[in-house]
Amino acid sequence: MSDGSMFHFDEGRESFEDLGIANGTRTWRATDLMRVLGYQNEKSFYSAITRAMQACLSLGIKTEENFIPYEGSYKLTRFACYLVAMNGDTKKAEVAAAQAYFAALADTFQSHLEAADGIDRVLIRDEMTSGMKALGSTAKEHGVTNYAFFQNQGYRGMYNMDLTMLTRFKGVPSGQSLLDRMGKAELAANLFRITQTDEKIRNESLHGQQQLEGAAFSVGRTVRQTMEQISGKKPEHLPIAAPIKEVKKALKSTGKKLKELDSGAQRVAARQLPAGPTRSDEEE
Repeated sequence: MSDGSMFHFDEGRESFEDLGIANGTRTWRATDLMRVLGYQNEKSFYSAITRAMQACLSLGIKTEENFIPYEGSYKLTRFACYLVAMNGDTKKAEVAAAQAYFAALADTFQSHLEAADGIDRVLIRDEMTSGMKALGSTAKEHGVTNYAFFQNQGYRGMYNMDLTMLTRFKGVPSGQSLLDRMGKAELAANLFRITQTDEKIRNESLHGQQQLEGAAFSVGRTVRQTMEQISGKKPEHLPIAAPIKEVKKALKSTGKKLKELDSGAQRVAARQLPAGPTRSDEEE
């Protein structure tokens, strides 16, 4: 890359690798990463760090081994830097360059955009689990006696079919959860649907099976109409994505590959690594 980014494979000029601290496991100061990712606002940057730490937890990886407390901030492993970059603001040229750089280092089979979407899917899927538990608790408190009927009204409002029909319609294999096959946009829409259903029930003090089924359907229908207005697509026609287990497996594999680069006394130098994508490659 010929721009001013620190994420490059060019010889003879300073790069991200030069900022690493070689002391056992190679690490980078969070403050240095913030600077090279183009962040001026600490709040925005630490929002990316928080999401990166949540991704670690979702993958079953110890955060304390990758986000090491240091002088009121953190020292970050290469994998932690990767997760922060993948959760960064892609409108920043530096973040886009970092995502491509880390994907090239890990020699991933997926593009950096797919990896970023995968991390978002993992995080939103976890939020869905928490949101559904909260909605289930609210429904019980407000008099729902048949939760399956209540739940299906939300799907009917959003998709014009119940969960069983929708799973078949989308071609999800038997034994797999539809939520585990939803893409990022569809997952986010369903997360909004269930949280807003919870809010409607509480704010309007609704009670009883009939009223809560009506609320679930109403919110689902509003989400459907909004999606159609914005994207022109019906939610039932959104394609399924790779199983969430495969996404987690791929991300864990990336973590192992990035860790291997810094294993033992080996020091990774950018100029010794395979050339990454060029600006023209990305634009194509």
